[in-house]
Amino acid sequence: MKTTLITLLLSGLLVMQSGAQELTARVTINSSRVGNTVNKNVFTTLQNALNTFLNNRKWTSDDFLPAEKIDCNFLLNLQQTQDANIYSASLTIQAARPVFNSTYLSPLVNFQDEDITFKYLEFQQLEFNENRVAGNDALASNLTAVFAYYVYMILGFDYDSFSPKGGMPYFQKAQNVINNAPEGRGISGWKAFDGIRNRYWLTENMLNSRYALMHDIYYNYYRTSLDKMYEDENAARAEMLNVLNLLTAYNADNPNTMINQFFFQGKANELIRLFSKSPQQDKSRASELLQKLDVSNATRYKNELK
Repeated sequence: MKTTLITLLLSGLLVMQSGAQELTARVTINSSRVGNTVNKNVFTTLQNALNTFLNNRKWTSDDFLPAEKIDCNFLLNLQQTQDANIYSASLTIQAARPVFNSTYLSPLVNFQDEDITFKYLEFQQLEFNENRVAGNDALASNLTAVFAYYVYMILGFDYDSFSPKGGMPYFQKAQNVINNAPEGRGISGWKAFDGIRNRYWLTENMLNSRYALMHDIYYNYYRTSLDKMYEDENAARAEMLNVLNLLTAYNADNPNTMINQFFFQGKANELIRLFSKSPQQDKSRASELLQKLDVSNATRYKNELK
């Protein structure tokens, strides 16, 4: 009897631990642009190590149930440099959030970082310490710093979507990574002068009090609009139209900020489906606003929201 009880307790503990982590992350590495001088087994090892790094690490103090885990994908496109074991890469980050009372996953993050350089030797330990982000080897540490940074940003946007300004602690953790990021030849994306749309500016936009309205926009988009679709579609669409009005006001006051473009990436299909069933007046208004806010998809909004 005692043995059975211990077994049940241990089984329960394992279930609790399996639900504790925050991410359901999938890392894929594309090494097609790396020359044949490198054994491709290295990249299989790296892919497995990154998956373990993201999924097995505890990123918050909260316990996530399996259904609450954040679904995310990371595609690392490698290109060999002139230096042995050093690679330049782009990283595509996609994350989605479940919509309440449905099986639908709504895009939360859809972004490509074109500016990553790192060093990796097969079986190299992937280490990240938020109190010592730069580690002992800047180029080796840059890989885990980048991935940890985007995990914190994903968590920030996810928490923001469930409670007003709920993501602030994680945006601040991302800021800590930026402030203590590795420095060295070939490493960029962490500084204001590295470009106008990089890791520095994305976090700056979410922590700058001048742009605080974006936190309300994220919350209203997901929690008071999409999550309400199951109980009152018309009210949810009306709230989404209000979100577009807020975004219009934000963009008028803060033109060309990175976060405005970042917000819309991956959302065109969702917005078109949502407003396609709206009354004609609301559909026309949504189309008008979206053509101005999401210029890259303006033609789609014009044609598909008639």
